[in-house]
Amino acid sequence: MNPSATLTPLEAGTLLISGVLDFAAVARLASEGRAWLRAAVAEGRTSVVVDLSGVERANSAGLALLLEWLEVAHAGGLSLSYVHLPESLQRLAAVSNLDAVLPVASFKPPAAGLQPLVNPDTER
Repeated sequence: MNPSATLTPLEAGTLLISGVLDFAAVARLASEGRAWLRAAVAEGRTSVVVDLSGVERANSAGLALLLEWLEVAHAGGLSLSYVHLPESLQRLAAVSNLDAVLPVASFKPPAAGLQPLVNPDTER
C-alpha cells in the first residue's frame, strides 16, 4: 500500500487526489472513492468533480481507477468530471482509445482555493 496516495474531500462536491496512483495504492483508493461517491448521492448531489492536481505519478492502475469511479457515479445518477488530469494519464487514455470516455473538464480553478471538509489534524 502506498501511504502517500490520499483522497481529500473538499467543499463543493470535489475530491482531491494526491500522491502516486499505482497498483499499490489503487485498491484502497477505489474503496474510499466509491464511499465518497455514494455519500454524494445520499447528499442529493447531481454532479461531482475529482481533482487530480495533487497526483505525482500515475500508471494504468490509475486509469482503471478513474474508469471504475465513472461507472459507480453513473450507476448512482451522478455526473462526474475529472480536472487537472496528469499528462501521463492523458497519454494512457489516448493510447487505449479511452480519452473520449473520460469526462475531463477543460478548466476548473485549482483545488488549492478549496478547504477540506474535515481538519485532517483532528480527524485521526
